[in-house]
Amino acid sequence: MENGKYKYEIHCHTDETSRCGKVPADELIEIYKSKGYDGVVITDHYSQMTFREFKIFKSRYMAEKFLRGYRKAKAAAGDDFTVLLGMELRGWNSAIDYLVYGVTEEFIENSGNLLFKYARRFYKIAKANGFLVIAPHPYRMNPFMPALKCIDGCEIYNSKESTENNANAVRWAEKHKLGIRTSGTDFHRRTHERFSGILTDEKISSNDDLIRILKSGNFETIINEG
Repeated sequence: MENGKYKYEIHCHTDETSRCGKVPADELIEIYKSKGYDGVVITDHYSQMTFREFKIFKSRYMAEKFLRGYRKAKAAAGDDFTVLLGMELRGWNSAIDYLVYGVTEEFIENSGNLLFKYARRFYKIAKANGFLVIAPHPYRMNPFMPALKCIDGCEIYNSKESTENNANAVRWAEKHKLGIRTSGTDFHRRTHERFSGILTDEKISSNDDLIRILKSGNFETIINEG
């Protein structure tokens, strides 16, 4: 906890699933525990960064590969630390990422190849399943911006981004009146120095808790420009 509030990471990647992730899931859990976090949402990449062999679609193989980091993190967490499943989705032939919260193992196992479900189509699926779709680091790939009709909110602070990009994200969220504004570390490496996330008054133990709190706005963003 931090200052009497529960502390959660909602944007991080594991070595087991994301090609860019360089920290094994069990070690990731230990790092976050050592920094006083109460839980994490594992948002591994669901994209060509994970699935190079996407053209030869093998549903069970893709699902197992994507879930590998989350399952290892959950097994390592113990009873006093929350681990939830999310994802950072990028469709085929796209440069734009979308963070998705509320995802379940069953959804991943039964949804086929999500790489070809482009933003608008996936957003309809997300709404039908009660998921939230958040635009992460919207200025990283500027001028390619997330589709406003396909998101519920915006990551206004990302620890990997420059101060300028984060400031632009804040202005973009304000301009378009995006109600859900989050913060995430975008953790990939042991050498990561700036950690962020959200602070809540109540414990998050499930996807339902996470979705409800994000929708309500009853959380604080952790901004670490150190």
